[in-house]
Amino acid sequence: MITPRRILAALLAAVAATSLATAPVSAHERGVRPLPQAHSHNDYEHTRPLQEALDQGFTSVEADIYLVDGQLLVAHDLADTRPDRTLESLYLEPLRKRVLANHGGVYRQRQEFQLLIDVKGDANSTYAALEKRLYDPRYSFLFSLYAFGHVQKRAVTAVLSGGRPKDVMLGQRFRLAFYDGRIKDENDLGIGSDPRVTPLVSDSWTGLFTWTGAGPFPAEERAKLHKLVKDAHAAGQRVRFWATPDTAGPAREALWKELVAAGVDHLNTDDLPGLANFLRAR
Repeated sequence: MITPRRILAALLAAVAATSLATAPVSAHERGVRPLPQAHSHNDYEHTRPLQEALDQGFTSVEADIYLVDGQLLVAHDLADTRPDRTLESLYLEPLRKRVLANHGGVYRQRQEFQLLIDVKGDANSTYAALEKRLYDPRYSFLFSLYAFGHVQKRAVTAVLSGGRPKDVMLGQRFRLAFYDGRIKDENDLGIGSDPRVTPLVSDSWTGLFTWTGAGPFPAEERAKLHKLVKDAHAAGQRVRFWATPDTAGPAREALWKELVAAGVDHLNTDDLPGLANFLRAR
């Protein structure tokens, strides 16, 4: 249980952290321009989780977690979990060092950064374990805070996808995590729900559209995409699609162009250099 004492400690840690510093960032890190629309899907499957995305300027990364013997282990499948690949070691600790080195931001440009945490297994117990990590004074200063109906933005916004304990999160007066809603499910905090709870709405591209980049984009589907994004933005929410084509070639580029034109906030990819090159070329 997260107690008021623990919440106060987290808030004090956030204040104290603003005066701390670690080793300076490298010249390469200073020269990376953040890409607001770049999302690293299944980021942990790269050789250097998080770091490869940061090297390319990505501003959103995805980590799947399982609660195993009290540890939050990062992997796509339970059979692939390893005790040395924890959420802390792969993401929380590197982000902590990075934010301190940059005096308050993942990037020096203070671009918003999203840590999308896909909860596997039991939602309630995994979220309870995650809260303990987020409220740890070592990390709590990193994360955007919801408190009594207000949101205080910080260097990193943690958003829960996958197994999301909706009723628990809706009942909390304090949170260091937010909810990833579903576009096509009106009962799952979709477009138009409270952005203080659901700043992000996501869904499967192929569950909503038939076009996958080959040939012309059907006019009715283009209109549907633009309306979804417009409605989400009017509600103060960001939009992401998974299951978009991710094989290099004309079809993927055509689809990415349509997503950018519509104002989709996060473009999903496993090909970090491919998306970075596409966005920078534009």
